[in-house]
Amino acid sequence: MFTGIVEEIGRMRRVTKQGQAMMLTIEADKVLDDVKLGDSISVNGVCLTVVQFDDAAFTVDVMPETFRKTTLSRLTPGARVNLERAMQANGRFGGHIVQGHVDTPGTIVSRRAEDNAVVFRIEPDDPSPMKYVIRHGSITIDGISLTVVDVEERSFTVSIIPHTLAQTILQHKQPGDSVNLEFDLLGKYIDRLLDFRGRGGESTAGRPGTGVTMEFLAENGFV
Repeated sequence: MFTGIVEEIGRMRRVTKQGQAMMLTIEADKVLDDVKLGDSISVNGVCLTVVQFDDAAFTVDVMPETFRKTTLSRLTPGARVNLERAMQANGRFGGHIVQGHVDTPGTIVSRRAEDNAVVFRIEPDDPSPMKYVIRHGSITIDGISLTVVDVEERSFTVSIIPHTLAQTILQHKQPGDSVNLEFDLLGKYIDRLLDFRGRGGESTAGRPGTGVTMEFLAENGFV
């Protein structure tokens, strides 16, 4: 689990591809302070497992599912990436609950300055998770915990303060660039629970007209 507070920007030292499998070696500093084999590190919002490390870099495996569903497949040597170690049990939630499980890549459709901030409009490649995006809710972009400013049918905006821009790879992102998107976990759980009738464990997912209704609540003593 992560919080979406990027600790540092790493640099790709080596990218090795074999079909849709990859090994990434990333130069870093802060995230190596107490690293151990098997540790989880978020790389551009993707939770990956450390399989090798030295005093200047660490290596992670990328499986085909992650290759297909994230922007990691587009990384090349020299590319910059956002890095965050998994949260410790006694840590602070500076952002929000982030799993490091990307829902879909998205495309930056616009970038504009607004006084001291920079406003990005982003369109998910897969529009179906847009139901989880709410105004002033949380979203993770390339591993960064951000607050949604505005929502349209197929896109949303976030406003970036100077500190966040300077400390993350968003400083280099321009219209047309791709980013990893993870939508708020709470919304996904609520959506799933509301789509589960709970009678004998029978799932109603994907069946129209099912789920929690006023009749169901009345029948079960909730209203």
